[in-house]
Amino acid sequence: MTETNAARQQGNVLHARRMFYFLIVLTIASQVGIQGWSTLFTNFAVERAGFGGFEIGVTQSLREVPGFLSLLVVYVLMVLPEHRVVALAIMALGAGLGLTGLFPTFWGIVATSLLMSFGFHYYETLNMSLTLQYFDRTQAPLVFGRLRSVTAMSNIAVGLGVLGAVHFLDYPALYGVLGGGVALVGLWALGRNPSNPGLPVQRKKMFLKRKYSLYYVLTFLGGARRQVLTTFAVFLLVKKFGLSVSGVTTLFLVNNLVNVVVNPLIGRAINRFGERPLLTMEYAVVAVVFSTYAFSDNKWLVCGLYIVDQLFFNFAMCVSTYFQKIAEPQDLSPTLAAGFTINHIAAVAIPVVGGALWLWDPRLVFLGGVVLSLCSLVAVQFIRTPSAKRDTVAHAG
Repeated sequence: MTETNAARQQGNVLHARRMFYFLIVLTIASQVGIQGWSTLFTNFAVERAGFGGFEIGVTQSLREVPGFLSLLVVYVLMVLPEHRVVALAIMALGAGLGLTGLFPTFWGIVATSLLMSFGFHYYETLNMSLTLQYFDRTQAPLVFGRLRSVTAMSNIAVGLGVLGAVHFLDYPALYGVLGGGVALVGLWALGRNPSNPGLPVQRKKMFLKRKYSLYYVLTFLGGARRQVLTTFAVFLLVKKFGLSVSGVTTLFLVNNLVNVVVNPLIGRAINRFGERPLLTMEYAVVAVVFSTYAFSDNKWLVCGLYIVDQLFFNFAMCVSTYFQKIAEPQDLSPTLAAGFTINHIAAVAIPVVGGALWLWDPRLVFLGGVVLSLCSLVAVQFIRTPSAKRDTVAHAG
């Protein structure tokens, strides 16, 4: 290795480490925000705004509209670099969260949820893009595993904080504390620049490519599966089994304790076994879980399977690492943005359709989830990846 190449490699290592820690901090803030919103939302909407299943579904659908518009981030990147956009996204997430408790009406909750959601979805799009740009195909699964482990630890901290604070603070104060803290982290990030100007320049336009067709299909089905879990599984526990804020929070805590340990193992498993076997396992298990949601009257069984459901949801990182293996380096940002939009076509539609089905028969929502899981199970059998080659991008610290 020449002296110039050695210096370039050392620079890549330094930039990768800076980006890794930058993403760690912002991921913590992002998860404090979205977990705080998720933990409080159902009970706040039911208790203070009088929501039923239809209102819950409509709100969740509208909340996913910013995800549907994630492709517009390509135009934002014409004006601002990615590390600036993620900082602003975290600030928007914090602002939307902090204002939620002040508007306990249908349209108030919709408006604040949209602001929060724009921040969250734009951060998630670019967080994934930056990870795939800065870390090679061997390191990316490990980094995704670490970030998800940090996510779980952040969720635990939020859960413990809510469990303690719910006895002393009302909803506006809870939302205000969580949202204000998140917004301050975004402000901090505006003053940081961990970028590496030596990486391939990302294309600043929208496009679809035939070679990424399976990635688009898996992303669409993943969005539909996610909404059945996040929208209706928790609502089932609150509405049918009467789970309180403390009960929902405790369930989240147990789930995240498991995820702290398991997520890094999933990253290693991707390198060892590949994406297809792991995704096959996920969707086979999820089909059984959704069937149980539909027919079980056992509160503890449903709570246990919710933890299993959340655990296997982490296998979704396999779709991103599969895409990295087939993608051209300059296609990462625009294709991931397009993928988020495709993901949210289903995410916008499923809560409204599910909310209507809930009024007819709640079991139909989860039986629909079984069908989606089986479709995904078939699709993942078509995954083919090129043989792994050792990339030269730096390792995380």
